[in-house]
Amino acid sequence: MAGERIETPDAPSGLPYYSQAVKAGDWIFVAGTIGVDPSTGKLAGPGIEEQARQALTNCRSILRAAGADLSDVVDVHQLLLNPEDADAFNDVYLTFFPEDPPARCVSKLGVNRPGILISVKMTAFVGA
Repeated sequence: MAGERIETPDAPSGLPYYSQAVKAGDWIFVAGTIGVDPSTGKLAGPGIEEQARQALTNCRSILRAAGADLSDVVDVHQLLLNPEDADAFNDVYLTFFPEDPPARCVSKLGVNRPGILISVKMTAFVGA
């Protein structure tokens, strides 16, 4: 691997086939992260708000493990199972990025796993 694998127990555990994040130079690439509470191993709730809040909290924890924080994020890719959840996601998202939000795109979540409504992927830059 061309970068350093980042793992933290404060976010859902990475599986053998992916890393929670990879740090390559000044860049941190956070893998698609779902709304699972790492303390229970279960989804944070059945709704988009709970899952979005937990997914973003998990991303923040992964960034911290890599020596960064949300202010270093330059790009967010959200994947929603249900496009009609976009407005509810935006309400939660704004509590994590209240000012100067990063670039962002939205796609439809292609993998249908029971109960999972969202996945969030981030890229952060920690250089000068």
